[in-house]
Amino acid sequence: MKLCAIVLTWASVLGAADRPHILWYKQPAAQWTDALPIGNGRLAAMVFGKTDDERIQLNEDTVWPGSRKNRDNPAAPAAVPEVRRLLLEGRIAEAEARAKDMLGVPPRMLPYQPLGDLHLRFGARGGVSDYRRELDLDTGVVRVTYKIGSVTYTEEVFASVPGDHLIVVRLFADRPGSISFFAALTREANEKSTAAGASVVMEGQALRQDGKADEGNNGVRFRAELRVLAQHGSVTAVDKGLSVQNADAVTLMLTAATDFRADDLAGTCQKVLDAGSKKSYAQLRGEHIADHQKLFRRATFELGLELGPAADPLADTPTDERLKRLQGGETDAHLVETYFQFGRYLLIASSRPGSLAANLQGKWNENMVPPWESKYTININTEMNYWPAEPGNLSELTGPLFDLIDSARPAGREVAQFYYKARGFVIHHNTDIWGDAVPIDGIPSGIWPFGGAWLSLHYWDHYDFTRDRAFLAARAYPAMKEAAEFLLDSLIPDGKGHLLSGPSLSPENRYKLPDGTTHSLAMSPTMDVEITTTLFDRTIQAAEILSVDADFRKQLADARAKLPPFKIGKYGQLQEWQEDYEEQDPGHRHISPLFALFPSDLITLRGTPDLAKAARALLERRLAHGGGGTGWSRAWIVNYWARLEDGEQAHENLLALLRKSTLPNLFDNHPPFQIDGNFGGANGIMEMLLQSQSGEIKILPALPSAWPDGRVTGLRARGGCETDIEWRAGKAVQLELRATVDGQQKLRAPKGQSVASVAAAGKPVALSSQADGTVTFAAKAGQNYVVRF
Repeated sequence: MKLCAIVLTWASVLGAADRPHILWYKQPAAQWTDALPIGNGRLAAMVFGKTDDERIQLNEDTVWPGSRKNRDNPAAPAAVPEVRRLLLEGRIAEAEARAKDMLGVPPRMLPYQPLGDLHLRFGARGGVSDYRRELDLDTGVVRVTYKIGSVTYTEEVFASVPGDHLIVVRLFADRPGSISFFAALTREANEKSTAAGASVVMEGQALRQDGKADEGNNGVRFRAELRVLAQHGSVTAVDKGLSVQNADAVTLMLTAATDFRADDLAGTCQKVLDAGSKKSYAQLRGEHIADHQKLFRRATFELGLELGPAADPLADTPTDERLKRLQGGETDAHLVETYFQFGRYLLIASSRPGSLAANLQGKWNENMVPPWESKYTININTEMNYWPAEPGNLSELTGPLFDLIDSARPAGREVAQFYYKARGFVIHHNTDIWGDAVPIDGIPSGIWPFGGAWLSLHYWDHYDFTRDRAFLAARAYPAMKEAAEFLLDSLIPDGKGHLLSGPSLSPENRYKLPDGTTHSLAMSPTMDVEITTTLFDRTIQAAEILSVDADFRKQLADARAKLPPFKIGKYGQLQEWQEDYEEQDPGHRHISPLFALFPSDLITLRGTPDLAKAARALLERRLAHGGGGTGWSRAWIVNYWARLEDGEQAHENLLALLRKSTLPNLFDNHPPFQIDGNFGGANGIMEMLLQSQSGEIKILPALPSAWPDGRVTGLRARGGCETDIEWRAGKAVQLELRATVDGQQKLRAPKGQSVASVAAAGKPVALSSQADGTVTFAAKAGQNYVVRF
C-alpha cells in the first residue's frame, strides 16, 4: 500500500516564532554544564557569558587522535567458532574467557577532543547589574547583556553555516569607546599560539591522552584562526593574543580546519575569514538566522488555548529556576514545549550536511578524555541521536549518520570476513571517526555484532519518510543488503530447527545461572532476533520496490522463518534471552528486548496483543526495580509508553526525564552529560502526538490528560507525510494534510473518536471504513486535505 504525504498550514499563517522559546539566566555560567550551546555541525561552542574573563569553549568535529588502521585481533578467526561451540554446550564461563581473543588490538578507541577555548579578558569590572544571558532557539543566537555603571554592554554569539562555517562574536555598548579586552586562544595540551596584526592562530595535534603519538600516527592536525574587526579604537598583537582598546563595537570571527578534511589548513582558514570580513555584522547575523530558521521553523508545538508570548505565565522566570520548580513537583507546559524544540535545535547545531554525525555529546565536549571517549556508541545512543530527525522535519540532517556508516563499512567488511567468514559488513557496539568496526572495551559490552545492522535500519527510515526512490536504490539498499548478508552468513543452526546469532549479548545486561554466577554472552538474545527480523523484512521490502535480487529475497525469507520465536517468561515479561534467566540487575538501564516495540514495530497493541502485554510487563518490571536511572534510558521509556498508547505513563516518564536527568542548560544528564536523552526525549513527545508505523497514521495515540488543549505543526509521518493536529479538551478537532504521492491513505483516529469527514478544496472525499477501526481514502499528490473528527 502506498502512503501519502501531509503538510502543515498553521505555521505559515501564525508564524513559528509567535511562541518564543528562549533559555535565559540571571547569572553567567558557573560550570560547563551551565553554559549555552551553539553549533553549525562542524564547529560548536559553549558560551559562558562571563563579564570579566569570558570563556567560549570550542569544538571542531574532526579533532580526534589516531588514524585509520587494522585493529583485528589475529586470534579472532579461531576464537569465534570456539566461543559459539562453548555457548551451545552451556559452558558459558569458558566461552567468555575465550571471547577475550575477539577484542580489538588495542581494545579501546581514542577520544574525541576539544579544539580549545576563546578567552575574552575584560579585567575586573565591579558593579555589574541587570545581567541576562539567553539562547534564542528560534535564531540560534546567544545574547548576553548587562550594565556597568550607566553603560549597557552586549555580547552576541552564533555559529554560522553560510560563509563555510564561522563562529561569530559581536561585542558592543551604548557608549562609544567602551569596548576594551584581550583575546586569546588556548588549549590544555598540544598547541602553539601566535598573534600578528588582527589575527590569532592556534595550531596543534590531537594526541593520545598520555600525550604520545598513537603508534607512529600523530592524530589530526588542526588550525584555529581568530580575526578581530573593530569599529574605531585599536587592535594590537600582544603576547600571543590581541589587545582591543576603546572600540565602539567589535566583531570576532573564528574558523578552524584540520587535515582530516583539508591539506592547506592556513589557506582554508584564510579563505573563510576573508569572505566573512567582506560582510557586515548585520549581514553575517541575518544570513545565519535565515539558514537556521529554514530548518527550525518547520515544526511547532503549543500547549494551551492561548497563543503568543502571553501564553507563558512564567516568561519572567529564568530557565534554571523553572527547572527547579518542575523538579520540586510543579508543572510547566511551556518548558515542555521548549524542551521539545531544544532537541530539534541541538540536532540542527550538531549534524549538518558535510559534518560528522552527532556523537555521544553531540559536538560539545570540554575534556581531553571525555566520558566514554565521546565517540559513537551504537548499541542505542547514536541511533537515539537521530530518532527525531525524520519525524521532526529535519530529514536532511541524517546525511552525516549515513556518512558515518559508510565510513565504517570498509573496515566492517574486513572484520566480517576475518572474524566470521561472512559476506557483508559488521560493526560492533562502538565506532569512531576512523570507522573502526572491531569489538572493543570488554566482554560485557563489546561482543555484540549488531551495531551495523541497527544503524542500517536508518537508511530504510529515511526512505520510508521521504519515499526517495533514488536514495533507496543508490545508497540505502546497498548498505542494507550488506548488513543483511552478514547476518545471513553468520547465523548457525542449533540442531532444533532454528538459526541462531552469536556470540552476542543483550547490550550491557547480565544474567544469572543457577550456580549464582553472572554472565553476558549468549546465543540469539531477543534483541538479536528482533534486529535480524526487522532488517530482513526491510531489505526484502526494498528489493521488492526496486525489483531486484529475487533469489536473495528468498534466502532472507527462508532464514527469517527459522529465527527463534519470541518467548514470554515467568514474570509474564517478554524474555530477554532464549532461556528465562534471572537478570543480575532487573532495573537495568538497557531495555533491549523492547526494540520490537520501538523503534521497530514487530510488537504492536493490535497486531500482537499478547506480546504487547508481555512488553508492558517487562517495562513495568524494569521501572519497579529502579529502571530509567540514566537520561537516555528514561527517554527510551517515554517512547515505549507512547507505543503502548499510555499517555499518562509517557507523560509521567517525560516529567521524570526533566526532573531527574536534565541539567540547568537543559542538557541531558546520564550522568554525566550525554546528548542522546535530549534527542530521545524530543522524539518521545512526537510519538505521543503522532505515529506512523505499520502502514497507518495514528493521531494523538498517547495524549496525556495534562495536555488537554494544543496543536502541533510540521511533524512528518512515513510516506513523505507532514501533519498539523489541533485538539481541544483532550479531543482531536482537525488534522490538515497534503499528499505528495498518490495512494490510499489510512488514518486511525484518537481513542474514543472517529473520522467524521475528509475534504479537499472544500469538497468531501469518499471514505472507506475498515474492520480494524481505521478509515482510508484515495489521496492525490499535491492535494490539500482537511480531516475532522
